[in-house]
Amino acid sequence: MDMLTSIEGRSVIVTGASKGIGKGIARVFSSKGARVLIASRDLSQAEAAAAEIRTVGGSVSAIAADVSQAEDNVRMAQTAIERHGGIDILCCNAGIYPTATLFDMSAADWDQVMDINLKGTFLSVHACLPALKARGKGRIVVTSSITGPITGNAGWSHYAASKAGQLGFIRTAAIELAPHNITVNAVLPGNIFTEGLHDLGPEYIARMTSAIPARRLGSVEDIAYAALFLASDEAAYITGQTIVVDGGQVLPESQSAIEDLY
Repeated sequence: MDMLTSIEGRSVIVTGASKGIGKGIARVFSSKGARVLIASRDLSQAEAAAAEIRTVGGSVSAIAADVSQAEDNVRMAQTAIERHGGIDILCCNAGIYPTATLFDMSAADWDQVMDINLKGTFLSVHACLPALKARGKGRIVVTSSITGPITGNAGWSHYAASKAGQLGFIRTAAIELAPHNITVNAVLPGNIFTEGLHDLGPEYIARMTSAIPARRLGSVEDIAYAALFLASDEAAYITGQTIVVDGGQVLPESQSAIEDLY
């Protein structure tokens, strides 16, 4: 017996879903019977991700959309309406995380991260609101991060600011959208094992893992199932909230607090 009411047939948009956490969210939602639209700046990557998910069943299609562009978000929303008859759930997952120290960072570097990560979240929500409102209830789930809202990391001041900014956004959005039965919540991933980590090598991965009480990196499914819960009927009374999914990473006050555990 499923713990949660089925989301079968629901219309879902996942931005930044051609790889990593976004693809994991799309895969889990489609495995539960939702009809998923994958959005990515790169159409070929989005279509490849959709095709990969369809091999295990599920209704998934792709669209090219740059969330930093208002018209792309409008087209994305319109496509979901055309293909699925409306929009029930929006997962704002698109984000970039280039590194640059404050000494080296340009205004253009800063703007690019803000445009995609923070303004992109607003633009995606704004474009989907009429369709979510028309449904009489809706779910918005934002992929933020522990970096910014809770922790810091050298080279990521722009990323951290964008991720903390998303939480300021959801708290006010949650108030404004509550009369329409639309909830707005965020998942804050810790260190998640995605394609990008392969290139950093086993030593780097081991070092990251040693800082986590659960002694493993998170999987994309760990994030996807948190998003699934927030998108469920059962989470109807939860809005403007954050769930940290990090294996306990932010809890130890120093490395020595977990060194003797294992």
